[in-house]
Amino acid sequence: MFKKDYCDKEFRRMVVLGESTVQGGGWLQSEDQRFGDVVAKLITLCQAEPVEYFNAGVSASVISPRSPGYDDSGKPSAMERYRESVVDRNPDLFLFCYGLNDMRCGTPIPQFIEDMETITREVKAACNPVTVLTTVYHMTGWDRYAPFNVGSIQATKDYNAAIGALAEKHDCILADVWEAEGLADHLIHPDGVHANAVGSLLIAHKIFEILAQNCSGLSRRTHEVDADTDWGRFAISVAYRERGNEVKGYDPGE
Repeated sequence: MFKKDYCDKEFRRMVVLGESTVQGGGWLQSEDQRFGDVVAKLITLCQAEPVEYFNAGVSASVISPRSPGYDDSGKPSAMERYRESVVDRNPDLFLFCYGLNDMRCGTPIPQFIEDMETITREVKAACNPVTVLTTVYHMTGWDRYAPFNVGSIQATKDYNAAIGALAEKHDCILADVWEAEGLADHLIHPDGVHANAVGSLLIAHKIFEILAQNCSGLSRRTHEVDADTDWGRFAISVAYRERGNEVKGYDPGE
């Protein structure tokens, strides 16, 4: 079955647009525990050159000024800052991580998706990055921090279904970080909203997993290194003899 390759080159620049879980804060011991930092490190580990990383997280941010929590937020929304934060940086990898705060304050899903679609469409038109949409994270403190206290597990599921449909519509990669967290409350900080350091690791590895499955450029350096070893040269020579055609990789088990 044909599988689309979203990027056959190494990533040059990654921008992560999101809320407090992206920005980081006192629930983590250090900034390098933020999931965006972990994703950047994993990508760099695979590449000949490090990926440039921009964290565009803003605590308490919602998707747009028409979201119910916007006035209480007091922070610029995604719609107000995506051009400067994302488009102007011209990334080739864009992680779009919104929905938690809008779910928590009761933004109607059609309205949220309309704004998310505008940003997704305009970023892709401007710089055509590999675009990853993340689902809404798991949380536990449903009754705290009014007006961000009207969400629920069912609302999260509904948001995530809509984000998944949007990803499919615009040919984005979907990273289901909520599924990766597995409704495990021990992955959430006592504040009830943010993933703790272990939860952040799970979120990061889910995003990296889906990137590695869909972007062959992350394996480019590994294939080059593997091909230039005694075992690699032997395996490739065997494949040439037995198959009689060009071999892009090799299976040491053959």
